[in-house]
Amino acid sequence: MLLPRRLLRPRLAFLNLHFCRLLLGFGLLYGLAVNWARARSWRDPTSAFFAEDKAYEPAYSVQRGEQANAFLEHANNNTLPLHFQTKVSAHPTICVGITSVARRGANYLQGAVGSVLEGLTAAERGDLYLIVLIAHSNPAEHPAYVEPWLHTLADKVLLYDPDRVDVEHIRELETPEAKSFAREKGLLDYIYLLRACESVNTSYTVMLEDDVIALDGWYHRTKNALSLAEQQTIEEGVDKWLYLRLFYTEQFLGWNSEEWPAYLLFSLLAALGVVAIATAIRHCRPATTAYLPNEIIALLAFVMTPLLIILFFAAGRITMLSIPAGVHEMPKFGCCSQGLVFPQSRIGDLVSWYESKRAGYVDMLTEIYADENNEIRWALTPSVLQHVGSKSSKTNTPGDHKHRLTVSETIWNFMFEENDMEQLRREHKQQAEAEI
Repeated sequence: MLLPRRLLRPRLAFLNLHFCRLLLGFGLLYGLAVNWARARSWRDPTSAFFAEDKAYEPAYSVQRGEQANAFLEHANNNTLPLHFQTKVSAHPTICVGITSVARRGANYLQGAVGSVLEGLTAAERGDLYLIVLIAHSNPAEHPAYVEPWLHTLADKVLLYDPDRVDVEHIRELETPEAKSFAREKGLLDYIYLLRACESVNTSYTVMLEDDVIALDGWYHRTKNALSLAEQQTIEEGVDKWLYLRLFYTEQFLGWNSEEWPAYLLFSLLAALGVVAIATAIRHCRPATTAYLPNEIIALLAFVMTPLLIILFFAAGRITMLSIPAGVHEMPKFGCCSQGLVFPQSRIGDLVSWYESKRAGYVDMLTEIYADENNEIRWALTPSVLQHVGSKSSKTNTPGDHKHRLTVSETIWNFMFEENDMEQLRREHKQQAEAEI
């Protein structure tokens, strides 16, 4: 018995040409897109293409560290420009406080101080009051304390004043047996330095950890960001904000599991949108009906579109939805305490809060305070600081998901390493000329 011709050659025969061409073309384009994502997203820790073995390699921070070291050599040899010898002006607007604890096998303080100061103009240096706290009951235990550059460059080398702190208690916290060393002494040091900056009566206080590198031009970028923060705070109808963040790591800014309903909704809308657009085209232009049968529309909406959505998420949030340059709110996931700027008016509130807690990590306590009081927290993008410390004063335990790195080493701003030394120098020069 012969079967009808229409059964021998079903409608799907149409797909032999158009279906295969569409699949082939999409496959080629999709392969190119995957290669683009791999080349573009290897520094993005939120991406499936993140290359851990390369992404943590320092680039610009090494160059900036060399500039900082060369600057310190000039300080030791007394060959600095005059404005670094006269130091601060009579009316600075920013106090920069750095707390430093000696770490066995590492000395980060010179990189922090050198990079904060190197390249500053006379006006910028005069606008800045630098305090370095040597956080030891016996300051000679810190290798930098006996080095000439520290006393040459800092406006004040802060030591423990027996009239202000319980030095005997500090000694107890310095012992190996003091398990709460980081949580209690670290907070005590932070409070002590905040108060020292508060007494200078500057408009803002920049609190830095000693294992950071500041990029060339960090100061004018921070000043501009502070102006924007003040302006945006007023525009939001409030009269105060808590801090401006100068450093954050992108690894906590990825696709958040608690937002999966929104991701699912937009993905469904994208697929339905493809169906709607294809159907509308077929309806408005009947000539396209032969090219847009239901099978093709289903392929576009429920195979190709999901594959593109998967690639979108795999490429990483930092790559696909990058944070624009400037000042923006960062109420969540803003790790860590490497560089925070506080308005003078907020220091008293924070000190009282820290003292009420007695012990704890500064970054966590600050976020708890901000959450409980509905405080605005600003962040500067791109980051003007890099965390370079591999030996933390808190912990050096290996990370759960980065077995070859310590927890401290994973605190890293990946975009910082893309900075161009010459471009930053030109930007800094242009900014200085514009202010003359």
